[in-house]
Order: sequence, then C-alpha cells, then structure tokens
Amino acid sequence: MCQDGGWAELGGTLADLLAGPLDEARAMVEAAVPGAGGFPPGACLPPVDRQEIWAAGVTYRRSRDGRREESGHGALYDHVYDSDRPEIFFKASPWRVVGDQDTVGIRADSGWDVPEAEIGLVLNAAGEVFGYTLGNDMSSRSIEGENPLYLPQAKIYDRSCALGPAIVPSWAAGPGPFDIGLRVLRDGREAYAATTTTAAMARSFTDLAGWLFRALSFPAGAVLLTGTGVVPDAAFTARPADTIEIHCPQLGTLTNRVVAVGAGR
Repeated sequence: MCQDGGWAELGGTLADLLAGPLDEARAMVEAAVPGAGGFPPGACLPPVDRQEIWAAGVTYRRSRDGRREESGHGALYDHVYDSDRPEIFFKASPWRVVGDQDTVGIRADSGWDVPEAEIGLVLNAAGEVFGYTLGNDMSSRSIEGENPLYLPQAKIYDRSCALGPAIVPSWAAGPGPFDIGLRVLRDGREAYAATTTTAAMARSFTDLAGWLFRALSFPAGAVLLTGTGVVPDAAFTARPADTIEIHCPQLGTLTNRVVAVGAGR
C-alpha cells in the first residue's frame, strides 16, 4: 500500500481487511510497515483479490435518459429510477477485472459501445464502506438497446470491468460528493469529455450497499459500482486503440486502452 508518499506492507490481504469490522481494518492499515523500493512500472493489478464486482444502474437522471434513448422500453427505466428497489446486477468475477494501464474491451459483435465512469464502493463483510476506487463499467449499448434481457451480455464479458488505480480508505477520502471526469482520446485528440458529480445521484451509497447485502453475503467483502452520470450521445462509440481516462480528485486517474474482444457477427 502507498502511505505518506512511500510504500508500506500490510499485515494481510484485502480479503483479510474486509472480513472484519471497519475499525479493525483501519488499525491494520495504519499499522502497515514501511518497506523499501517503489512500485514496478507498467500495468497495475486491479485492487481486488476475492471480491465479486456488482453494479447499480439508473442511479443518475442522465443514465435513465441514456437507457431510454437506446431502447424502446423507456417506461422500464423510468420505473426503476423512481422505485424504492434499485437495479443491481453482477458485473465481474475478480479474475476478469483489469487494473490501471491495462486494456479494457468492447465486444466484437457490438456496434455501439461506451465507457461508464463510476465510483466503486469497497465494502466489508458487514456492508460498511471501507474505501472507494474508480470503476469503468464498459457496456454495449447496441446489445442492451435491442432487448433489456440482453443486459448480462451487454455488461459481462472479458475485460469489461476496470478498477483502480487504487483503493482510498473512506476515512481518508471523506464522505463525498465526488466529482468524476471522463475523457476519451483518439489518435492523440480528445474524442469525448464530460464531467458529473455524485451529488446528482438519486440514491445514496449506503442505500445501494444495503440493497446489495439484503439477501447476499460476502465474507471477503465486495465492490459495488454506483452507476454513471456521464453517458455519451448516440453519435459516439468507443473504438479499439482509444484511451479512456476516468478522474476524481480524491481517487486519482484510471487509464485504459481499448481492445476488441470475442468474435464478430
């Protein structure tokens, strides 16, 4: 872990930190032993070990509007935006997640694909927010737009989820709100850029975490992506070789290059 500008060695794994109460995890972090050397160059491992990644949808008005634009089922998204129960879906197994400077994927059988810049809640086994990380919930708008029942194929595939560059503990990051910026570079030029803030969310972090844990247990903790307030319009689609940057002042910058995955039609 990085502490006060240097590297320190934790006395356990992330799963160990998230298995117990928040105060015990904080004590373990603060007791980390400073170590020699820096972090090796190149792509970073994603900040997960045994944690499943889940995601919430339609938590911003812009997300609701974007899902309506791509689909002929607008009333469906109006309903979930206004309902007490949120949309929560499985996003990735830990071994399918990529980290900062690694490549994210767009499906080769999809013609309309976008990054989704999100705040990720790193939750302990009790559902408490241990920390925050940045997430990219890569999505095929053409597949989900064809039929909402295709959402798992639009959302869950190899390299569809990026997390990083690190986890910032909740006591260090503060409660928010968090400003989030999304930028896509193409051939060295800016192809898309927009910003949002978690202050625009229709639901709170604690509400979303409560629903995830309502009938599921996570002994090693979990990561919950909290939805996106940045949705490019229909004229934009991500392409192979694009570079995606997601930035938050409290959490750093997550950078990934785009590749095509899977077989085409």
